[in-house]
Amino acid sequence: MSLTALQSLKGRVALVTGGSRGLGLQMAEVLGELGAKVAITARKKHELDEATAHLASLGIEALPIVCDMGNLDAIAPMVGQVIDTLGPIDVLVNNAGTSWGAPTIEHPLDGWNKVITLNVTAIFVVTQEVGRRCMVPRKSGKVINIASIQGLTGTYPEGMPTLAYNASKGAVVNMTRTLAAEWAPYGINVNAIAPGYFPTKMTAAIDAALGEEGAAAMAPMNRVGGPEDLKGVTALFATDACAFITGQTLAVDGGLTAV
Repeated sequence: MSLTALQSLKGRVALVTGGSRGLGLQMAEVLGELGAKVAITARKKHELDEATAHLASLGIEALPIVCDMGNLDAIAPMVGQVIDTLGPIDVLVNNAGTSWGAPTIEHPLDGWNKVITLNVTAIFVVTQEVGRRCMVPRKSGKVINIASIQGLTGTYPEGMPTLAYNASKGAVVNMTRTLAAEWAPYGINVNAIAPGYFPTKMTAAIDAALGEEGAAAMAPMNRVGGPEDLKGVTALFATDACAFITGQTLAVDGGLTAV
């Protein structure tokens, strides 16, 4: 099979949670570019409208669905809407997430619960639903979990206290390994991407503290992640190019975790 055929998503359906901006929108772009029918979710309708218009400008038709992934009861109806509109889901990108910065002894329990619910439990619920309804019965599928280098190292060079976030992303790494082994007999590939420093709405506090040069200096490549830097790994993990790759977490961090 040619590389072009291996990387084609023509006729397949992809769901990207948290797909209205930042890393999620970047991944939705590449899935659409490779031919997938794309559904994106977010909490805010106006951000979904902007993202849908942006994707349309690239020739990508997207299905926007307002869904707060922190509301676990909303997940199954959202998945049902994607299936009813576009068909069974072939690619699931678990990108929606949040963080909470506070020293551990001051960290509120509601903040901890918010992070763990969205970053861990919601991934479990949506992946279970998509697996049950689409991937396991059809014996095929690709799951891409968005972890973080903080889930690999337990900390971050700027030293900001984000215990709940780091713990949640470590959980994502091990969820990826465990589910990959469990679902391998069904022909389902489960992998994770661990981004390094990408300027997003979530990193605003770090941006303010370090500035652009300080953030770039954390990585040996002396730059931060950009709008194209997740496209290659997304194309790999979403397509048949990763047929013999599962249970892996790939850091996309400019070499930050290499030193």
